[in-house]
Amino acid sequence: MRAFASFGDSPAMWFRNLLVYRLTQDTSFDAEALEAALATKLARPCASQELTTYGFVAPFGKGEDAPLVHVSQDFLLIAARKEERILPGSVVKDALKDKVEEIEAAQMRKVYKKERDQLKDEIVQAFLPRAFIRRSQTVAAIAPKLGLILVNSASARRAEDLLSTLREAIGSLPVRPLSVKIAPSATLTDWVKTQQAAPDFTVLDECELRDTHEDGGVVRCKRQDLTSEEIQLHLSTGKLVTQLSLAWQDKLSFVLDDKLIIKRLRFEDLLTEQAEQDGGDDALAQQDASFTLMMLTFSEFLPALFEALGGEEIPQGI
Repeated sequence: MRAFASFGDSPAMWFRNLLVYRLTQDTSFDAEALEAALATKLARPCASQELTTYGFVAPFGKGEDAPLVHVSQDFLLIAARKEERILPGSVVKDALKDKVEEIEAAQMRKVYKKERDQLKDEIVQAFLPRAFIRRSQTVAAIAPKLGLILVNSASARRAEDLLSTLREAIGSLPVRPLSVKIAPSATLTDWVKTQQAAPDFTVLDECELRDTHEDGGVVRCKRQDLTSEEIQLHLSTGKLVTQLSLAWQDKLSFVLDDKLIIKRLRFEDLLTEQAEQDGGDDALAQQDASFTLMMLTFSEFLPALFEALGGEEIPQGI
C-alpha cells in the first residue's frame, strides 16, 4: 500500500476530518447570492468587552478582495472564524477570593452568593480587555448536486456553529446529519470479526472496542494485527467495534467511528502529487486544484462508504 500524505504538507486544501450533512430539500446555491449573504455575517475582532465573535472569512487568500465563496466545478467552499477571549477560570477564581476576603475583613460581614456573582461579573469585565485572543477556523464544502454539506471538523458543535450561522445568513438551510440504515458499530464489528471489509475497503491496524454494558470496558488498539486471536477473543465476549481505521481504493485512509465521524483523513501520494502538478507554482491555484480533486474523490468515496454501511437512511417525509 502506498504512503498517505497529510493536510499541511503544502498550501493545498485537504480536509483532515469530515462531518457529512444531508440537504433534505433541493436548495439552490447561487455563488453570487451566497457571497452577498455571507457578507452580512463577516468575521470581526472581539470588542474590548466581548467574549466571542463568529463570522465568515475567505477560505482562500487574504484581503478585502478575497471572495467569501470559492467555486470550483460544482462545488463551493466557505469558511467561518471564531474569535474568543481566553480568561482562565483560575485567574477569576483567585481574584474573586481576594476581593471577598478584602470585603469581609474590612466590613466585618459575610459575602453571600448574590454579591459574589456580581463581584465575579465585575472582575470578568475588568479582565476582558487584557485577555488572550484565540482564533479558530472551520471550513465547509457545499456539493449541491450531491445534496451534501461537508464540514472539515470532528466536532459536531463546531459544525453546527457554522451551519447555524450559514442558516442565519441565507434565511433557510434544510439540513441534517447523514445517517445509515444499519448501526455503524454492527457493520464495523462484522468487518473485523470476518476479517473482510466491503469491496474497495481495507481494514487497517487501529480500532476501539467497547463493552455493550453501561459500565463496560474500552479497549483501544494501535498498530495492532486486528485478525489476531486477542482481538477475536474481545469480540467473542460481546464487545463492539466503535472505531476502525480503513483505507479506500488506495486513494485515502481514515478512521471511522460509530457516529459516522470520519477522522484523520490522509490522501494518497498520487492524489496530492496530481494536485501539485495541476496547481503549478501558484499557491492559490494549488489550493484550488487540491480542493477540486478532493471533492471529486469524495463524490465517489462517500456514496461507496454509505452503501458499504448498509445504505443511507432517509427519514419519512423527506
